[in-house]
Amino acid sequence: MVLGLSLPAFTMVHVVISLIAIAAGLVVMGGLLGSKSMPGLTAIFLLFTILTSVTGFLFPVKELLPSHMVGILSLVLLAVACIALYGMKLAGAWRPVYVVTAMVSLYLNVFVLVIQSFLKVPALAALAPAVPPAPPSGPVFAVVQGIVLVFFVIVIIGAWRRYRPMAFA
Repeated sequence: MVLGLSLPAFTMVHVVISLIAIAAGLVVMGGLLGSKSMPGLTAIFLLFTILTSVTGFLFPVKELLPSHMVGILSLVLLAVACIALYGMKLAGAWRPVYVVTAMVSLYLNVFVLVIQSFLKVPALAALAPAVPPAPPSGPVFAVVQGIVLVFFVIVIIGAWRRYRPMAFA
């Protein structure tokens, strides 16, 4: 039981939170590339991405796992993104700081999504078998993660250059 839910129910809540965070984040990413402020959707993205990391720490485990390290990194990045956006109002250097920290947080969420997809989707698991506790491996997994990484590097550079909102409410 986690927060009064069975482990499968809690896992489902965590997955739904994560998928909302990723979907909102991808839309916000498009907004950054188009230099559009999306205050409501940005708040949803940041909140649900924070909730993704926080709920990830509630799973019963006996030791610190790589997923915890990703969660810690994500929470640090999200704290900086929130300070840049809400505290510093994207003034000066805080604009690129926000773009990078928010989008790297989204990347980490997608990175974990790819890992979980290869672990849980039978067709993908057959392409990149994992031997627990190790994550999936092999050339197919490496290529997919490489494509995701290159995509995010290109988008983050593009957002850094293009995102110049008139004002963020």
